[in-house]
Amino acid sequence: HFLEYCKRECHFFNGTERVRFLDRYFYNGEEYVRFDSDWGEFRAVTELGRPDAEYWNSQKEILEERRAEVDRVCRHNYGVGESFTVQRRGERGGEGRI
Repeated sequence: HFLEYCKRECHFFNGTERVRFLDRYFYNGEEYVRFDSDWGEFRAVTELGRPDAEYWNSQKEILEERRAEVDRVCRHNYGVGESFTVQRRGERGGEGRI
């Protein structure tokens, strides 16, 4: 048996002034490929992720969709988690995460 899953993260710095979106893919607990909004593309974390990163980066629609997640998902949902992240700001050194 094996386990494959995706973890999506929104990182907030100074409210929504700076937002970072991560779309991370794991196989048996090891991350193998990720999209990082700071890069604007997928990058392989291990050799297993290289074919996926190359394919997804060649698909204009997929890249446009991931690049839009910062606004569509992160900034849109900021208000939902704001009370939790703002209260915990001191615990996390100024970074909020949903």
